[in-house]
Amino acid sequence: MVHTRAQQHMFPDWLRWAALAWLVIWAAIYSRTWGAANFLHLSDVAVILTCIGLWSNSALLISSQAVASLAVDTVWTLDVAWKICSGRHLIGGTEYLFDTNYPLWVRLITLFHVAMPLLLLWALHRSGYDRRGWALQSAIALPVFIASRYTVPAQNTNFAFADPFFHRAWGPAPLHVTVIFLFMLLVVYLPTHFLLRRIFPAPHVAITSS
Repeated sequence: MVHTRAQQHMFPDWLRWAALAWLVIWAAIYSRTWGAANFLHLSDVAVILTCIGLWSNSALLISSQAVASLAVDTVWTLDVAWKICSGRHLIGGTEYLFDTNYPLWVRLITLFHVAMPLLLLWALHRSGYDRRGWALQSAIALPVFIASRYTVPAQNTNFAFADPFFHRAWGPAPLHVTVIFLFMLLVVYLPTHFLLRRIFPAPHVAITSS
């Protein structure tokens, strides 16, 4: 018989059930508050896939979302801290957290951004880093960026209409989406991939016979 580490439950059952419960509750609240299009945000895609990865004991899904989220959620946290300390945003993208048109308890749910890097690093410590994570996240991100272009321009989902630094569009829609995608791919995802590959071992697969 072949036993993989995933089959031995890399993640404790309480965490797997907690991730499943969080996903159901969080998705219901977000859908009601922000609408279905909100789930195109890469940070929300990361929540969904991380919960699925924890539930299914998938080192590949966890690895891909570590590539996607570690840097992004760290910047999100810095932007919020900068706003609180200085009264203005460092980069932007967290304005909704300070929008009093929405209930405070709903906005506070978005603080999952603070916890995600810690959770993902702990999960990688348990599972190892699957070297295919960068490729999988790249394959996930491209259609998400394309779909984001069909959302409301004012929301600028995933910066599909204007970049976060110069607040401008880089040419027609196909060119701009390509620029944003390549930036994430080469400037955010690839360095994170190299760092995680250096820090964490590859997932171990134990094979036993009976």
